[in-house]
Amino acid sequence: MSTADLTFDQWRSFDLPTARRVARQAADAAGGRLIAVDAVEHPGARMHRARIERSGQEFALVPGGTVILGFDLDAWQPAPEQAADYRESLEQGFGYGPDLKAHLEQLLSPRRSVALRTVLMAVEDEDLTEPPADVPDVLAARGLRMPSPDEWEHACGAGANTLFRWGDDCPLDRIPYEDRTGPQHQPNALGLHIAYDTYRTELTNDLTAVHGGDGGESACGGYGHLLGWLPLATANRNPFHAEFVHGPDGEDLYEDFSTRPVCDL
Repeated sequence: MSTADLTFDQWRSFDLPTARRVARQAADAAGGRLIAVDAVEHPGARMHRARIERSGQEFALVPGGTVILGFDLDAWQPAPEQAADYRESLEQGFGYGPDLKAHLEQLLSPRRSVALRTVLMAVEDEDLTEPPADVPDVLAARGLRMPSPDEWEHACGAGANTLFRWGDDCPLDRIPYEDRTGPQHQPNALGLHIAYDTYRTELTNDLTAVHGGDGGESACGGYGHLLGWLPLATANRNPFHAEFVHGPDGEDLYEDFSTRPVCDL
């Protein structure tokens, strides 16, 4: 079996020796070196995390297959304190709907099934050095590419069906910028440092979506606590911020944006 055909379910079923063997095959296929394989607790089963070094950059193994992405708003109910916090934001003139579910419907990708190949994805996002239109060629020169929105979302959530990669809850007495020890700072289940700072804005190959942050807009705008955390939601594609990033107002600000390179296997 090619490592590119490895499925997420298979990866979760492996014992540690098998995970190390498969991760070493992936490292060899990418011309890299396996650094470490460990295991962490994740909803439903233990999850192996494999880190691979390639050309001085660290990557995580992101198994693919048929996976479920998006957030199921029909099956979710906000906690009373979340709904109350959103109402306070509405009173200040912020929000895209009369209630929290209506607001999230404007921002989150819908529940769906997609088929993905297994890839290596950079553990850290990297700042753009060229305008977004030139990034694919810059990365291609290194044997890399930009991720798709589906790949980014899958890598971030790693199979979790919660609002955030760590669960449905977030602190409602502070915003992420004020929280130096919160769950957003921990590596995710696949070992990625992802959805960790709302001042970040990660680009993919889709001009209608950005991920992992809103450039600090929610922190600087006084949106409220919950709205201050939502840019870190796994399925949040920030379509309104994406319009700014890829529009005339954002064209000279590309150095403030980042992307998370992908290496195909």
